[in-house]
Amino acid sequence: MNQRIAVRSTYGNWVSTKLLYIPGVLGVLFAALSVLFPWLAIFAVVFLLCFAYFAYARWCFSPEGKNIQARIQSLLVDHFEWADTGKVLDIGCGSGAVTIMVAKKYPDVHVTGIDYWGRAWEYSKGVCERNAQIEGVSDRVAFQKASASSLPFDDESFDAVISNLTFHEVADTEDKGLLIQEALRVLKKGGVFAFQDLFYWKRVYGEVEDLLDRARSWGIESVELINTSQSQFIPKALKLPFMVGTIGILRGRK
Repeated sequence: MNQRIAVRSTYGNWVSTKLLYIPGVLGVLFAALSVLFPWLAIFAVVFLLCFAYFAYARWCFSPEGKNIQARIQSLLVDHFEWADTGKVLDIGCGSGAVTIMVAKKYPDVHVTGIDYWGRAWEYSKGVCERNAQIEGVSDRVAFQKASASSLPFDDESFDAVISNLTFHEVADTEDKGLLIQEALRVLKKGGVFAFQDLFYWKRVYGEVEDLLDRARSWGIESVELINTSQSQFIPKALKLPFMVGTIGILRGRK
């Protein structure tokens, strides 16, 4: 009897398998060497603890675990409040998760997802298109390669703009605030935006109030910052600064 195999969309995991293999292999290597040099056991313990932490984090982010990755993305979309019609731009769409979430939540919109899809990531335009087809929204989404630092769209082209954990990754722009300004450039007057990024990482974005004041200086109607890491569904172990401890949602209206 043939069993029907369900086709599932794949959105990857924020914890790369490299973060498991590297400390895991080094932990085993130092454990073996500690038989000859006992003091190396300290390094073995450290690397194996790193392996255990990242394995736990990867499980938490996965659909088979606590599904934290999808819940953080969903939190962004939940704070994306607007008239639910028109055109939406998703900057740094990755595997298409947020693009597809928006399209499913708002059946009367068309969503364009852009990404640079570098070799460092497991995502591609083909992965996005496959996921959109599986999720049944391929007729209302489009994906194209582009950089967040220079969006290939005219001023005020979109009714809403969204972005998830992208700006801090853009290597060709040191001042990440300029990426926010560029995203707002293509947003229509009166349109809404919701950007989720490491906004509480002072080395990247500076003081929160300075960031908000700077955003206001660009002539937007309203803006606020919401601390994602304070969400109760996120385990304490993931709220460390190098994991999700500095994530926030910058949202408002132009």
